[in-house]
Order: sequence, then structure tokens, then C-alpha cells
Amino acid sequence: LRMLQVKLIVTGDDFGYCPRRNQGIVDCFLAGVVSNVSLLVNGSAAADAAKLARRYSIPIGLHANLSEGSPVCEVLKKDSSLLNQHGFFHGKMGFRTALSKGLLNMSEVKQELKAQVELFRELTGHLPPHMDGHQHVHVLPEVRHIFAEVLQEYGIKYTRVPIEPGLHNCDWIPPSLMDFYLGVEADSFNTVDVFTKHGIRWPDIYIGLSTMGKNMSVSNIWNAIDTAITEFTAKAPSPTHPLPQSRTVTIELMVHPGYPSVPPIGGCGEGPDDFSQSWERLHELQTLIKPELQSHYKARNIQLCSFKDL
Repeated sequence: LRMLQVKLIVTGDDFGYCPRRNQGIVDCFLAGVVSNVSLLVNGSAAADAAKLARRYSIPIGLHANLSEGSPVCEVLKKDSSLLNQHGFFHGKMGFRTALSKGLLNMSEVKQELKAQVELFRELTGHLPPHMDGHQHVHVLPEVRHIFAEVLQEYGIKYTRVPIEPGLHNCDWIPPSLMDFYLGVEADSFNTVDVFTKHGIRWPDIYIGLSTMGKNMSVSNIWNAIDTAITEFTAKAPSPTHPLPQSRTVTIELMVHPGYPSVPPIGGCGEGPDDFSQSWERLHELQTLIKPELQSHYKARNIQLCSFKDL
């Protein structure tokens, strides 16, 4: 493992959610502990986030959102299968329920995803180098095909496939959440072929479910990285990830640092959610900026980077 060069993309998700989230992510970027961000274009502070990214040269991609708040596509704001009776997206679990009942119109999913790419381009002046899904909607059945088509049409090369090595051994995750994570994992396994067929790429390793919120600690991040690298190097080369002999392994660590949201400010149209208002965001920020985490990276030849550095 010592000889292995590791490229680590630390992505701050939900950039644009609220001014306090933006500030927390920027503070982490300036401290050198977040190297990439994922923008919610329907977030209440998205325009501000795009300005901050430009001001500080923060590498930025798109956090496609079909589950929280309001659509950005004008046509879909009034009447669409993507909306509940209150006129907002169906929610993290509501979206999955509506999908499983066959209630979602996939052409509307495509319309909204394209509108979000276009709004991203309008806000930042460029197309997103990477695009993933808020609450992992992009790996869901049916949606994964539409998502892959949109990425291919725009020439967006990179995405996220949330399959986390060692997840099954994380006994601190409560059963209800673990069920959700295992669902995300199963959906992700079924998405690999679809993304591969459309020429889309993603890092060798994904981490972030086991290290979210109050579960984040320096040792926890460390163990997750170690476990993942050990498992990755033990694996035989696969078609999507040939030759670990190249001795470079790429990892994306998904993080959600920020200062807690104070309602009514924040969110994607409905105000900030509980996770956003909780102390857990601040806990992530405080953990990420600990010097012993950085010294770990240096000792193990881990270089922080963004998708455009791959």
C-alpha cells in the first residue's frame, strides 16, 4: 500500500443549499480539506455558491436534484408527475415510492435534468465536469438510463456510483438507515453496466455513507479509506477498472460540512431540512479541518484533487 499513489476527491455536497452551508464548504476548501463541490442549482443560495466558486476557483459539478424542493424547468413547476399535491418534489422516499408505482414520467425526468444542466451552465459559465444525484436518485431504476443519456448528450464524463467497501460491517449505522444504504448499493450495482455502456466514468472507490454526520471522525475516515484500498488492490482487474498496476487509485469521499441552517433561510424551495439545521454539519466541518487528518494524507501519499485532475 505504501507505493500506491492515491488521488482523493473530497466532494462537499449540497453547495447552494443555504448561505451558511456555502460558507462552511468554502471554509473547508480554503483550509485544503474539501477539493471539489457539487451544486444544487435549485438551492436557495445557488447563485451565491456559483459566485463563491468563481471567486476562489473551487472545482464545481452538478448535484442533480429530483427529490427535494422545486423543479427549475418552468414547464414542470405547474403540473408534472415529479410534483406532490403541495407542488414540490416527492421527497427522498416519496420519489422512490412514486417511481416504484410507475407514476413518474421519464420524459419529464429528462426535461428537468437537462434544465438543471443548462441552469448550471448559466450560473457557472461552463458545463459540469461531473454530475451526481442528490439523495442518490441517479442510480434508481429507469432514472439511471435517462441520467446516462443526459450525461452522454452533454459530454459530462464523470459521475458517482455509491458502492462503499466495508459498508456492511459498519454496526454504528441504525437499521432503518442501513436498509436505505443497502438499497442504494443494490441500485448502484445495477447501474454499473448502464453507465459503462454510455462511456461514463467514476472513481475507483466511493466513500461517504459510513462517515456522514455524527458518525464522522478522523479514525472513521481513515478506516474507510484503508478498508477500501485494501479491498481494491486485492481485487482482480475488472473491465471498468483495469490494472491496479498503474499504482494510482482514485477515491471520492462525499462530505456535507457547513454551519447549521437557520430557518426560514435555506433549502430548495421548502426551507431547510432537519439534517441541515442539525449540529452534524458543523461536526463534519470540525472533523475535516483537524490537522491530524491532513498529516495522515501526507504520510500515506494521498493527494487531494478534483474530477478535472483525473
